[in-house]
Amino acid sequence: MSATIYSATISSGKHWSMIVRRHTRLRLTDQDGGANVGMLFYNPQNLTERYNAPDTLKCQHTFRLNAGHCLYSDMGRIFCSITEDSHGWHDTVCGNSTKASIARRYGDAPYQTQRNDRHQNGLDSFLVEAAKYGMKRRDLAANVNWFSKVAVAEDGVISFDPSQARPGSVVELRFEMDTLVLLHTCPHPLDPAPAYPRKTIQFELVEGPPAETNDPCRLSADENARGFENIRIFHACGCH
Repeated sequence: MSATIYSATISSGKHWSMIVRRHTRLRLTDQDGGANVGMLFYNPQNLTERYNAPDTLKCQHTFRLNAGHCLYSDMGRIFCSITEDSHGWHDTVCGNSTKASIARRYGDAPYQTQRNDRHQNGLDSFLVEAAKYGMKRRDLAANVNWFSKVAVAEDGVISFDPSQARPGSVVELRFEMDTLVLLHTCPHPLDPAPAYPRKTIQFELVEGPPAETNDPCRLSADENARGFENIRIFHACGCH
């Protein structure tokens, strides 16, 4: 049985960061249904290497993320693979909420008056975590929004779709390289909820083996085989 390295719960409007080691699983559970987890990925050895949403989507001919997909860096390497997913649709095109957008939708609720119940936003959350590693606004990229589904109309308009939100939904990521992870639990920028969502996320870091040659994530797209080969070379020769 795989050993749990660490587990905790995070309420809404919070942010955190950590370096997740190669082969470790990061397991996220939407305990209440309707949560959103914004996430960014960086190579801790070279912070200029970061998550690339366009390459992730076009390499796998998809608009959404779900089980079997890999998340790419801008250097053609795979940060992590989605090994389990009971939600089925995760957004990586809509970006972040901002202080202004949160205030317009939910009202201004700063820390000075609301303390931990403040209306925090995704952009400021990422900036706080990025600053801990010497990064700034220019170092942010398009992020993943776990547990958030969006729909695209025929005219191209994107809207939030709450139909997949279920308590207990799980997504598990297997990391293929050491990765700096920034995350927040602020609302999705298109979430139409009338009040600031108050949802809880459980996350677990679990030990696990590397991907095998017949791993579903490796075989789900031709480009993924090349991405795994890039990872093999990276670890074999220390190429940066």
